[in-house]
Amino acid sequence: MRLTGCPLRCVWCDTAYAFHGGTWQTIPDILDTVQRYAARHVCVTGGEPLAQKRCLALLAALCDAGYEVSLETSGAIDVSTVDARVRKVVDLKAPGSGEEARNLWSNLAHVGARDQLKIVLADRADYEWARDRVAEHDLAARCQVLFSPVYGNLAPRDLAEWILEDRLPVRFQMQLHKQLWGETPGK
Repeated sequence: MRLTGCPLRCVWCDTAYAFHGGTWQTIPDILDTVQRYAARHVCVTGGEPLAQKRCLALLAALCDAGYEVSLETSGAIDVSTVDARVRKVVDLKAPGSGEEARNLWSNLAHVGARDQLKIVLADRADYEWARDRVAEHDLAARCQVLFSPVYGNLAPRDLAEWILEDRLPVRFQMQLHKQLWGETPGK
């Protein structure tokens, strides 16, 4: 489920359509909608979900209802109060995003083995920055680390080759929604 609004403006943002608009719903309304899909897993994403006042209550309500819940967050907002049952997918913003200064490094203390750190990379300089942060903070020992190329900016093959060449303990990830739907907003 995608929540509207984000305080960041990454240069390569692929969900700018989620900055504004949307439909306000109560948590019970959301739970009713989710139930209709008969899904076991619910991913709460955005925009930036934690920018929404009721996001923490929504995450807890989804967990209470028996769903496996994950939260995709920019890493710019404190994750320390996220329900422990929620799997966190926390971004680190590389320099090419234009939002590197927004990284909330204290979030690393609240990321564990079942969580993920995701770094979206625009070019070789971003890759080297990310490689150095993985080593500096021993990120691969903390949780699963994902490196993803910016769609249309960095050739996936190049990123895969750099990871292999450096024998990084990270997982290569591509934005599946971009592979399926390209630049179509809302997918």
